[in-house]
Amino acid sequence: MKALITGASSGIGKEMAIYLSEQGIDLVLVAREQDKLEEVQKQIKTKSEIICMDLGDAENCINLYKQVGKVDILINNAGFGTCGDFTETDLITELNMISTNVCAVHTLTKLFLADMKENNSGYILNVSSIAGFLPGPQMATYHATKAYVLKLTQSIYEELKQGGYNIKISCLCPGPIKTPFLEKANVKFKTKLMTSKYVAEYAIDNMFKGKYMIIPGGNNKIIRFLSKIVPEKIAGKIVGKSLTKRNS
Repeated sequence: MKALITGASSGIGKEMAIYLSEQGIDLVLVAREQDKLEEVQKQIKTKSEIICMDLGDAENCINLYKQVGKVDILINNAGFGTCGDFTETDLITELNMISTNVCAVHTLTKLFLADMKENNSGYILNVSSIAGFLPGPQMATYHATKAYVLKLTQSIYEELKQGGYNIKISCLCPGPIKTPFLEKANVKFKTKLMTSKYVAEYAIDNMFKGKYMIIPGGNNKIIRFLSKIVPEKIAGKIVGKSLTKRNS
């Protein structure tokens, strides 16, 4: 089997790569930082290829698909966030975030899924967030992008089910994780952080089981449940009080 992982240079992408390699799966690792990809590759036990690429560029996503060809597993993990009042955060940064968090996931899922349909097999794991269920004051654009990933995955899941395809698509929705994401997003959460290793292994195990919604951690499962019954205005207040900017 061969897996393509985006955002594979650190955090849960890196841990997913290591965990999959331990299961004998060949890997294509994609990220923007060549040196970090090379460090991850040193920890891989199976055949691996690294591709240094900015997936915020739609043409790069198409070229990646052409370069890699068919895969058995697609993991759309690349993404980033920012923290701050919506009118004060940098517009260009946010547009790049939308391109990476949304457009890249959309493009790669569409292209690789078409091949999986021909073979009637494969796994797709799209990394959303518990943020996708909630309003996100101070992280408005990030929450919106993760809501898109969530709804896209849910919709494709039902299409595949109705079509009778033997293809598994899952959506990973973790809460805050102790990764470089937090520093890059300039955000600090007041809640307990999960480890990237735990989230990665939990996600892969449940992906292979064909689980449709993957929510690691008991607290996050409770948040998911409460998001269905707590009014959105109240949820927004709670989320806003759960984080602060690192440099404010």
